[in-house]
Amino acid sequence: MRQDQEHQNVGRYVALERGLIDRAIFSDPALYRQELRRVFAPSWLFLAHESQFKKPGDFFTTYMGEDPVIVALGRDRKLRAFLNACRHRGMRVCRADAGAAKAFTCSYHGWSYDMAGKLINVPNGEDYPAHFEQDQWGLTEVAQLDTYKGLVFATWNPEAPPLDAALGGMTWYLDAMLDRDPEGTEVVGGVHKWVLEGNWKLAAEQFASDWYHVNISHASALMVMSPSGKGPKTEIVQTPGRQYTDPLGHGAGFPTHPRSRFDDRVVHDHYDYEALRERLGDARVEGPMTTGHATVFPNFSYLPVNGSIRVWHPKGPDRMEVWAWTVVDRSMPDEVKDAQRLYNLRTFGPTGIFEQDDGENWSEVQATAHGFMAGSMTLNYQMGLGMETDDGVHPGTTGRLYSDGAARGFYARWRDLMNTPAWHEKATEQVTEKDTR
Repeated sequence: MRQDQEHQNVGRYVALERGLIDRAIFSDPALYRQELRRVFAPSWLFLAHESQFKKPGDFFTTYMGEDPVIVALGRDRKLRAFLNACRHRGMRVCRADAGAAKAFTCSYHGWSYDMAGKLINVPNGEDYPAHFEQDQWGLTEVAQLDTYKGLVFATWNPEAPPLDAALGGMTWYLDAMLDRDPEGTEVVGGVHKWVLEGNWKLAAEQFASDWYHVNISHASALMVMSPSGKGPKTEIVQTPGRQYTDPLGHGAGFPTHPRSRFDDRVVHDHYDYEALRERLGDARVEGPMTTGHATVFPNFSYLPVNGSIRVWHPKGPDRMEVWAWTVVDRSMPDEVKDAQRLYNLRTFGPTGIFEQDDGENWSEVQATAHGFMAGSMTLNYQMGLGMETDDGVHPGTTGRLYSDGAARGFYARWRDLMNTPAWHEKATEQVTEKDTR
């Protein structure tokens, strides 16, 4: 870590016991740089889905925070992830989105790396000094990589707890989408990517906690979906439900009424709901499996109703890049998989009738964030404050569906990480202390 980096105590920005947040957390460049060091670098981050890697040599490029990353399946069929940066001058060694390769070669000076990240070729190698050890200059590998029911996560933090522990109680809610089929899940239709003007946290917190906006922001979409075509689908927007708040920053919200669904008819008719009740239990089938929204801290979100999974890649304090996949059950017939894919695109694809509403909201919120008065506003996150309980049905702490509870939990985790030195800072402090003795 560079010694000139300063860290702010963000406790003054988030007064969560009163449900208040300073708007500066969405626009301050210094806080954003601190997020990259203390939120993204130490956390488990979603990379890809296992089904994207079928044969040795298959690869996919993505980001961890703003760090470019290659995910590759080696000859030993082991999945690995590396910093997509040549150890010579730092240029990306892979500039394709996905594909198959035998090696990655930097197009600047020709350093080449195999699928396990080992440096295998250095042009003009005889001109390097005798102490140059080629096997010490492989690609920088993530500290840990693991999967959860098809989802691939990694972290740079060698001290991070195992993935299962980092997901915590969220796995019960994740399984409502990932564990419907004994054969597991797969992604179909590739990856859709688009850029939005807005801070990444705006999207992550909404998917964790915000059902509140549905009947306002999505009124036109609900009107289209209403059987009468004359008004919002009231059984969706005026419904009982619960919101889960995880102490690790994850969150999920979902209706608990059997008619609170707006899934695709072909997909709905495919399921054997009695078999699903036996597999997942009544609470999941009547709640988080039917519809709803969720975020795995910090920037992975999903929608069970249409199989949408997405990452909010940060691109500065004012911009994010959205990457979205469609997840389906492996045993679905092809026509059902295709129906789910098309339904996802029509609702939450880059031009989807719901997605466009959300993107406009986040961009509009960000548009005024840099004004002096508007940028120093205190924002109200008090809905549902003090109303969270253990309801005896849904694991963990839950509250009413209309609540900011999971958003407060998200920012509590964000605050704690922002105020805690990461593993790389501790290592730097130890080295500095030795140097001053």
